[in-house]
Amino acid sequence: MPMLEPSDSQEAYDLTVRAIEISERWRLPVLLRVTTRICHSKTIVVRRSPAKPSRPVKFERDMRGRVMIPSNARPAHRRLRQKLSEIDAWNEASDLHSVRNGSSKLGIVTSGVAYVHAREAAPEASFLKLEMTYPLPMEAIRRFASSVERCVAIEEGDPYLVEAIRAGGGRIEGKPEMYRFGELNVDRVRRILAGDTSAEPAPPRGKPPALCNACPHRVAFTVHKNLNCIVAGDIGCYTLGVLPPFEAMDTCVCMGASIGVGLGLRHVLPPDEARRVVSVIGDSTFVHGGITGLVEMVYNPPTTGHVVLILDNGTTAMTGLQEHPGTGRTLDRRRTGRVVPEDLARALGIASVYVTDPTADPAGFEKLLSACLVREELAVVIARRPCLLAAGKIKQYEKEFADQANSCDCESGTHF
Repeated sequence: MPMLEPSDSQEAYDLTVRAIEISERWRLPVLLRVTTRICHSKTIVVRRSPAKPSRPVKFERDMRGRVMIPSNARPAHRRLRQKLSEIDAWNEASDLHSVRNGSSKLGIVTSGVAYVHAREAAPEASFLKLEMTYPLPMEAIRRFASSVERCVAIEEGDPYLVEAIRAGGGRIEGKPEMYRFGELNVDRVRRILAGDTSAEPAPPRGKPPALCNACPHRVAFTVHKNLNCIVAGDIGCYTLGVLPPFEAMDTCVCMGASIGVGLGLRHVLPPDEARRVVSVIGDSTFVHGGITGLVEMVYNPPTTGHVVLILDNGTTAMTGLQEHPGTGRTLDRRRTGRVVPEDLARALGIASVYVTDPTADPAGFEKLLSACLVREELAVVIARRPCLLAAGKIKQYEKEFADQANSCDCESGTHF
């Protein structure tokens, strides 16, 4: 699929728009590749007016293109290769690559945030900046390489550009093996250009991330540590339970994996170890990818039972306090249907379902979890307490909903 790589916040916005345009034109998915530094930086972004649809929105039947049974998939593969050939030719003439002329002694082929680092590290160099990195504009790359004495690819991670350019017959110099690891920065780019493979200075020690001091999740992980649980974890701010002082998370794979991984451990471990396994998942992650695991728990229960702990703080705390299907509010704070995890668990046939506030009664929570672990039955525990960062806003939203419910539309006589 076509791939675009932004080098700053403005390009992240602009290339998202371009990705949609490319996708619409060729009816293909487009990958927007963003690295850590792009995601974790902020700059002013100038928006543009949304484009009007190029054609009326209506359903267009295309069974050959959308139902990939074998007889449709084989010709679809040929159509895909034809589309990619067209995109390749289009990219050669597009504005998604640009040359910045400088010294003819050094030319740098780069993309993404590495372009920014390289510009600062070698301002005198000539640059070929690539914004579409698949398919690559090989003719433009060859022309650029032939215009400089030395041509170097500056890229983070594995040598994708180097290998692709060399495979296409291009002349390019890559980076030493040691620079495949970790992020690039200006100093590292200078070292790459100088061929410096000496040991790098140790980075300064920083403060590791941690759960907020009064985070409700802290009680849960303290109890996990006290009970020596084997914790199948998940993705959220509670993943920080793996760090000191808790060190109480043993696995983390992807969103929603905690329940399936916990069930797998329960099935294969000796009974004395299986009884220590608990799956821990946040409320947002649960509605995103944990529900199917709960179904599997009911359908294929381990002989020792299992315990799922849902840490319900009423928001998506890790990525900015967004709403989710378990809050009863849309992203623009309108009232909507709410997925209630305890109701869902009971509807699936799980008899032991508990809702508790660990912060209000830490000893009671530890007693409850300990009892669930030894009873050898399926249990779901919802640890419910609002995230400290979101609690004030949640109260405000609920008050607004209550005010609306009590207000009357004088014209229609209906209540909101």
